[in-house]
Amino acid sequence: MTAQVDLVVRGATVVDGTGGEPRQADVAIADGRIAEVGAVSATGVEEIDARGKLVTPGFVDIHTHYDGQASWDGRLWPSSLHGVTTAVMGNCGVGFAPCRSEDHDRLIELMEGVEDIPHAVLAEGLSWDWESFPQFLDTLDARPHDIDFATQVPHAALRVYVMGERGAQRQPATPQDIEAMARLAREGVAAGALGFSTSRTINHRTATGDPTPTLTAGEDELLGIAMGLRQQGAGVLQVIVDFRDPLEDVAMLRRIVERSGRPLSVSLTQHDAKPQQYREVLSAIAEANAAGQCIRAQVCGRPVSIVLGLEATFNPFRAHAVYKEIWQLPLAERCARLREPELRARLLAEDVSARGGFVGSVLQHYDKMFPLTDPPDYEPTADKSVAAQAVARGISPAEHALDLMLQDEGKGMLYVPFLNYAQGDLDASLEMLRDEHTIPGLGDGGAHLGMICDGSFPTYMLTHWTRDRTRGQRLPLPFVIKRQCADTAAALGLHDRGLLRPGYRADLNVIDYDRLHLHAPRVIHDLPAGGRRLMQRADGYEATIVAGQLVYRDGQHTGVLPGKLVRGGQPAPGQTLSS
Repeated sequence: MTAQVDLVVRGATVVDGTGGEPRQADVAIADGRIAEVGAVSATGVEEIDARGKLVTPGFVDIHTHYDGQASWDGRLWPSSLHGVTTAVMGNCGVGFAPCRSEDHDRLIELMEGVEDIPHAVLAEGLSWDWESFPQFLDTLDARPHDIDFATQVPHAALRVYVMGERGAQRQPATPQDIEAMARLAREGVAAGALGFSTSRTINHRTATGDPTPTLTAGEDELLGIAMGLRQQGAGVLQVIVDFRDPLEDVAMLRRIVERSGRPLSVSLTQHDAKPQQYREVLSAIAEANAAGQCIRAQVCGRPVSIVLGLEATFNPFRAHAVYKEIWQLPLAERCARLREPELRARLLAEDVSARGGFVGSVLQHYDKMFPLTDPPDYEPTADKSVAAQAVARGISPAEHALDLMLQDEGKGMLYVPFLNYAQGDLDASLEMLRDEHTIPGLGDGGAHLGMICDGSFPTYMLTHWTRDRTRGQRLPLPFVIKRQCADTAAALGLHDRGLLRPGYRADLNVIDYDRLHLHAPRVIHDLPAGGRRLMQRADGYEATIVAGQLVYRDGQHTGVLPGKLVRGGQPAPGQTLSS
């Protein structure tokens, strides 16, 4: 050790990402790397007193959608507000490269529909000074960011680029099409993409309602592209699928992994209609791994949910004819009209539940709709539902929902858990999180801007699962830290981060564990074209450090932007990267 280093974090309770028990130690940082963990005798140019605080590796969030935001914004909020120091985007087969100029609107409409990012935001925010995927990476690389980020080659963009209208209309790819897509995917990985992503879910649609171009892509197409990654000797595969036939779906994924030799992750949640199906998938994935095929399930530690409100994309009255009379009014005027007895009576008398679909199953499902409190309760009991509270008040659930949204000058919000909550608790999430073949993800930071706010998953993993849960078992703190640091990093080949060990990247968090808690989401208007999004903050992050530089102090950005595009997998210190 030299007599002086760049930064020393003193007296911390270190949870180092290995899964080992916390220990008291100092952390010394020099030249963007961890220099020492232990009793540090050297002084730091800057020092942080972390006595009584946790120090963890920076969180590695493997499932985000900052593909657009990263091109115009140096701060990757909300992820960087929740201890994330590396974010991976380009998931679910959607993105903006490669793309010809005549297809700009097509890819915007796809991202708007799949990820709820308004057309106006993307149309104004995207510079489109690229066509190829390598050019897209160069554009991203030119802008400094608060945290590191990496990307994947999106299948939908590939398909449209190679096949044009045939690709958008989901026509089968020819051998020549597949060869071209494989070449472009290989080119993207060679330029620095971590891998390739695709979507096979009917829930992913364009803004005009058309299914995603990749929905029915044949196994030959997926395998052909995966073989392109095999030729490159690098890259991971990311898939979302509906699991209509879980065993056959996993069997197909196994065939692709076996032939290509590339590791794969697939999204997994619990569905109300088939609440035990996730166990079938986990069992099939375990069999695949036992046979030598590296397949992991991406899972999440709280319900996938929709946030409803008068400022959000949806609310229980969004489909009502009466509400459509006023929905374009400014919020204050809308609230005033909704308090008028005559309009209120007409609104509450209108019944749209018979329409079924999203309107009937989600927007009118008051038994599974809850007030979104501050701090939020993401594992509420049935007696806290809008329906149960309405009975206690002696009014209709619709009226109670309206009153809740009118609170706080129309900023009140409702919470509808629609995945991972079939039994009204999070025991299914607990089971998935504990499985050895899963990794935490699915937070979708940067997407679903007006209806989902799950980029705070990393904070919730600490607060709920290691400290606050009262409705069942918890998880050990070292286990959770390992899961969302070392395990997520390793799953994507980022072996240089996720651990607090000498030589690793100096990405870390200093956390006041007792004070750590989430605030309720709030709508802010800070996107291009004045676009709005849900934003959720947290207290308790005393410092977030990226590449040895203090980026956030007490949740406030310090102004430094050391984050960079991570090009490709990274070897562990002292090692070379193997395929």
